[in-house]
Amino acid sequence: MSDFWKRVDEELDFLGISRTYLANKCEFSLTNIGQGIKLGSTPSADTAVKIAKVLNVSVEYLVTGQDSSLKKENLDLQKYRKYSSFISQLDNLPENQKELVKTMVIKMNEWKNN
Repeated sequence: MSDFWKRVDEELDFLGISRTYLANKCEFSLTNIGQGIKLGSTPSADTAVKIAKVLNVSVEYLVTGQDSSLKKENLDLQKYRKYSSFISQLDNLPENQKELVKTMVIKMNEWKNN
């Protein structure tokens, strides 16, 4: 398996989503992913961009394992990925659950400051 597909699988695991979900969101078949993995090939630029967008990472990260758009002195890549994924997951919650999470965070912050 190429490093590109290893990073894709790591992101899928991190986000808790499947290859099938990725294929559907990118509007291509799961067979295409399997073929890319089997051949160890990096997908076309258009496909890589679609995959990166769904995974909320840069194409550069998927291809090289690094992301030069993030300045290390300002933001640790792992923290960025962790929080951007969390925010993305929150956006998918129903409104009543978003309010519950908001209330919990406020209460935890109050508890921490007391």
